[in-house]
Amino acid sequence: MSAAQAPQQLTPLGYALAGALGGCFSNAVVYPLDVAKTRIQAATADTNDKDGKKTPGMLRVILRILKKEGIAGLYRGFTATMINTFSMQYAYFFFYSFVRTSYIRRLKAKLPPGTKAPPLSTAAELILGAVAGALAQIFTIPVSVIATRQQIGRPIDRPESKKTRSAPACSSVEKVADIENAALPKEKDYDDSFFGVAREIVDEEGVTGLWLGLKPGLVLTVNPAITYGAYERVKSVLLLAQETAAGAGAGGENAKLSPWMSFMVGALSKTLATVVTYPYIMAKVRIQARTADAEEAIEEHQPVPQVHAYHHAHSKHVGALTILARTWRKHGFVGWYQGMSAQITKAVISQALLFMSKDQFEHWALAIMVLLYRLRRTTA
Repeated sequence: MSAAQAPQQLTPLGYALAGALGGCFSNAVVYPLDVAKTRIQAATADTNDKDGKKTPGMLRVILRILKKEGIAGLYRGFTATMINTFSMQYAYFFFYSFVRTSYIRRLKAKLPPGTKAPPLSTAAELILGAVAGALAQIFTIPVSVIATRQQIGRPIDRPESKKTRSAPACSSVEKVADIENAALPKEKDYDDSFFGVAREIVDEEGVTGLWLGLKPGLVLTVNPAITYGAYERVKSVLLLAQETAAGAGAGGENAKLSPWMSFMVGALSKTLATVVTYPYIMAKVRIQARTADAEEAIEEHQPVPQVHAYHHAHSKHVGALTILARTWRKHGFVGWYQGMSAQITKAVISQALLFMSKDQFEHWALAIMVLLYRLRRTTA
């Protein structure tokens, strides 16, 4: 881009901004679903068995939160989640656009001048997406840990927490929070704000506690890789079909899917990625919420009030493979997919909204870049 010319297309930073804005929008729309699915996923196998019932569905969890915590309960950790969404989406889209553009540029350099680069293979899309996701995870996971803890909530924040624990209708999701609450500071010392939760994590586990779930998080980089890889492949096939049907040269590189078609392709892509990676998604939530640690302490016959002391003595948290092995022993293959319907509902709607609004947010991001360019020229 020359100094005398305004930007005509988005740079990797511009694509990152568009993706981050779109991600925040789509997640804000479905945020109550996000809180409900996190609480369902955090429920351990043992707590499900205590009341003889399966983990409640998303609608029941939402209604229970509304009844006991009000509208505010459906927006626990909203600020942290939006920060996490913006930073994660920005980092992912930036790295994805950067590595993909660099890779395509290298492919074109090996071809005769004027030759169009061939579409990337599925394997190449997956690898590029995984690299971008891994880089984004490393930088953004601390905010994810804080957001998860806030979404789970604490019974000390609820006036009827004691009554809830003894009520016959108590759910497994609420029992998980009761276990966690046993070793927390007294109510007057507890701060559930963003920095309060961060301080609690650092005080109890050190700075490394902010990176809980990093290993399964790195494994889960294949999730956006599968999502965007499948999306790009299906999109390229549909656009090629449109060009062929309309005649040669009708669409070209400027052809785009309609918002509704983008919604459908995005939903299909995200569903595929969620089904493939769901066991690790569940394990990651339990690690970050520390419900898996509480479950292990109970299996070791540790009194509930000594759960955190148990963690300090062993200095290690339960790993994802241990969680999956324990769940397999108790509930088999079905246990790995506890709460998957809630995950798919939230993830598919959010991702589909993101894909459907992606082009619009790219236009806005380009407009912002042009405005900043003009302001800089004016002040220069």
